This record gives sequence, C-alpha cells and structure tokens, in this order.
Amino acid sequence: MIELAHPWALVLVVLPVVMRLAPAYRESRDSVRVPFFDKLVELSEERPQTGAMILTRDRAQRFLVNFMWLCLVLAAAKPQWIGPPIEQQKSGRDLMIAVDLSGSMETRDFTLPDGQTVDRLQAVKQVLEELTDQRASDRLGLIVFGNAAFLQTPFTDDHEVWAQLLKETEIGMAGQSTVFGDAIGLAIKLFQESDSDNRVLIILTDGNDTGSTVPPVDAAKVAATQDIRIYTIAIGDPTSVGEEALDMETIERVSEVSGGQDFQALDREELRRAYEAIGELEPDLYETISFRPRQSLHWVPLGIVSVLYTIYHLSQIWLSRRRRGGIRAA
Repeated sequence: MIELAHPWALVLVVLPVVMRLAPAYRESRDSVRVPFFDKLVELSEERPQTGAMILTRDRAQRFLVNFMWLCLVLAAAKPQWIGPPIEQQKSGRDLMIAVDLSGSMETRDFTLPDGQTVDRLQAVKQVLEELTDQRASDRLGLIVFGNAAFLQTPFTDDHEVWAQLLKETEIGMAGQSTVFGDAIGLAIKLFQESDSDNRVLIILTDGNDTGSTVPPVDAAKVAATQDIRIYTIAIGDPTSVGEEALDMETIERVSEVSGGQDFQALDREELRRAYEAIGELEPDLYETISFRPRQSLHWVPLGIVSVLYTIYHLSQIWLSRRRRGGIRAA
C-alpha cells in the first residue's frame, strides 16, 4: 500500500496555472541598423519581424515541462510504501533475583537426584538455571548480598549471560553477613530505572538480617509503594541459632506487606517446588509491539525527472550539431 507523508504538497500542482495568469515576461534587446538590411535578409533567408515576440514551446517541451512538474510535486508529497504489519514480542516483566552469599550458604545439606550432596549455593544455582529456561519472557537481573548488596547482572533479555554470571558467584564474595534489607533497597533502586510496570523480586537467604541500613520490613513497605512484589525463599534449617538462624517472622512479613508469598526450602526438591509455585503466581507475560515498515519512494519521481531532463537536452544538443553540419555542407 502506498501513502503520502505530505499530501498537502499536492496543492502545488495548480501553481503553473496561477503563473499563466501573470503577464508575459518582456525582454528588451539591442538592435543594429545596417544600410544593407535587404541584402542581409536575402542571404540569411530569415523573415524580418517587428514588435514584441513571445517564445513558445513545442509539444514535446510542453509535455515534458508539465510531466516533470507533476513528478516534482509528487516527490515533495513523499510517497511511501507501507508494508504489512509486523509484530514483535518483548519481555513483559522485570524479575530480579537476590541471592545470599554469606558463609552459611556453604553448608552441604542439599542432595541431588543422583545422591550427591552439595552446598546450598550450588543447589540454588542449579535450580535457578532451570528457572531461566522457564522464564523466557522475563528480563532477569541478579543481586548478591553479604556484608553489602551488589548488582551482579542488570536486567537483561540475554539469559545465557545471566546464567554465566550466576555461575561466577562464590560463597563469601560479598562478605559473611546477611544484609537482607539492603538487598531489597538496591532492588528498589534498579526497578525505578526500568520501564516495566510488572516487577517481581525473589530473595533467597539462609539467615537473619545482620545490620542492614534499612530494616527488611521497612524496605518491603517501600517496595510495595513501587508495585514491587517480593517472594522470599528461606533456605536451611529453621531450628538453627546465631547468625545462621532463620528469622521466619521477618521473612514472612516482608512477603506479606509487598503482596508476595514466602516459601521454605529444606532440600533441593522443596526449592524447585517453591520456584514452580512462583511460576504459577507469576505466569509468562509478553508485551506485543506492532509496526508497519515504511520505505520512502520519493526518489522514483525524482529519478524520472532526471532521466527525462538528460535525454531531452542530449537530443537537443545532437539536433543542434546536426543542423550545423548540414549548414556547413551546404
């Protein structure tokens, strides 16, 4: 389908008609009086004329001038070829995952299907890698926290890069403590910089908060005002004590005030079920963008004008030289 980007330019078509209403252009020329005028006329075989003279165009010139003017007006209107609609789907949700890298994550109390025992972080990594395959429509981000919270991966559609950066995380690389509240605060800042209206934060931790700048529950209340849902997954034994103790009351409260849910994973299978439950609560979400490609065709009438103009003037030059050759031969 062809459309005009500037249809108002077609008004210029009537401009030659307006110009014809104007008086003809007059040009004065110098003349020379000679005593042998009759003899000069006889030799030149020209017919003497008197008074004003208006130059007229032949039929070819009239056609070319009018046709080229139409082409120029059409080019000014900028015709465009509009292609069929093309739909693209992009990520409809920003999903941030915050992983606790404190020293307690080194506890080897998770058993793989083959019977091998691994530490808590290794189990988390394996289940998160499965999660990336299931969340193809989400932009994923990764926060790691210990003594402080750090951004490991900004929101990205490239899940392979995200998974690779997850593999590079190590226990203790962020410190031995658990700043639960600061991880939520960093996530809030990152969500404020994103364009998505659907925001989800998943936090995995195996300890209680040990010195966050903002208490976890207060941070969760701020997240709720930003429409951020928080899902918490408590990893480890709830009967543990000290810094490794699970503060289930805080974990549950964080999810409650933000509109999310909390889960407890004592083994790898429970951890997987927690992700499956989150997947049911947060189904795949896509945003469809539709557009129609446009290709400008203004160069077509301009090309026609250039070709016709060149052909006409080359033909005039050729005829002029032929006439001169005929006169010399005579």
